[in-house]
Amino acid sequence: MAMRRLAGKISLVTGGAQGLGAALSERLAAEGADVAVLDLNAEGARAKADRLASEHGVRALGLGCDVTDEEQVAAAFARVEQEFGRLDLCISNAGILISGDISEFDVAKWRKVVDVNLTGYMIVAKYAARMMLAQGSGVIIQINSKSGKKGSLKNSAYAASKFGGIGLTQSLALELAPAGIRVNAICPGNLLDSPLWVDSLYEQYAKRWNMTVEEVRRKYVDQVPLGRGCTYDDVANAMVFLCLDESSYITGQALNVDGGQTMH
Repeated sequence: MAMRRLAGKISLVTGGAQGLGAALSERLAAEGADVAVLDLNAEGARAKADRLASEHGVRALGLGCDVTDEEQVAAAFARVEQEFGRLDLCISNAGILISGDISEFDVAKWRKVVDVNLTGYMIVAKYAARMMLAQGSGVIIQINSKSGKKGSLKNSAYAASKFGGIGLTQSLALELAPAGIRVNAICPGNLLDSPLWVDSLYEQYAKRWNMTVEEVRRKYVDQVPLGRGCTYDDVANAMVFLCLDESSYITGQALNVDGGQTMH
């Protein structure tokens, strides 16, 4: 059981109703933080918030929000301020992945990936910064990727958007440091047991490479020095550390949580 180290903190998670975002929302609540769950799926966000409130005894708010739409983001942050009065922890997690050969890549799809993963992060950070500057404290964390450090085969839009996210993280860290606001990124490795992999990627890759699903999984596990895939808990542990005062001297960093796959 978590130790409620974030009791009294107000947190917000984008893309917080499913997958990794839902796990991060869950962990924040387990650590005692009140949580605003923002997600494109408004119904899912409200259902997740209801569960967090009943299971962890925290205040939780579920809001529909498209991070690429500034008006929706502004409205969501206004609701958070109205309900909670402040914002201590902002987790920018919403993201999408569309892969493809560059010679065939649809430009509209490229723009969509960059719009969600990079511009969406900027818009969320803009409104988080406004609240945090007013109170003189806060933590912003972007959920990035190992593809933000190293090119990714036939995944150019995603990698470009994530490289950009690290540049944005460093720039915001410089700008907001004098106000006592820390900005960091977390770069997870492959979440091999996540719905994205189990429901979609294994089958896609197995078909593409004429391998079994088990062989595809083994191929990815074998790339990791620590010999296993990344888990939601691995990412949540790093997030909690970056939210705590124990990391008060850390800003502008992109922390690899990938079992040793990326060592810079």
